[in-house]
Amino acid sequence: MTRSGRRGSTRRTDEEAERVCARCGRRMPAGAPADARWCSAACRRLKLQEVDHRLEADMRERLGALSAGATLCPSEIARRVGGDDWRPLMEPARQAARRLVAAGVAEIAQRGSVVDPSTARGPIRVRPVR
Repeated sequence: MTRSGRRGSTRRTDEEAERVCARCGRRMPAGAPADARWCSAACRRLKLQEVDHRLEADMRERLGALSAGATLCPSEIARRVGGDDWRPLMEPARQAARRLVAAGVAEIAQRGSVVDPSTARGPIRVRPVR
């Protein structure tokens, strides 16, 4: 049985769904202490860097300027912040998108459908919350 008391259900409680890592924006592991901010030792060690704040701020700005129904790719933000050397910023840009989802500012979509940011693999698009 699961926490909800129903057999076979994987639904999480609201409190668990809201707990995300402060760096990567992924859901916290099930065994993480209630006061944990980081999902792993790597996230705790790296913390949020200045470039992470720039990516997130730029993404917020671009999301605010999008027309209705438009989306943006994290690579657009990585290119704006990183210039010619933007490829190493792709994962930090995706992390910024996940943090914005956790903040209730954005949604992550694949093929037009909103997906779980913690488990999304492959190309994603970011759009303002509808």
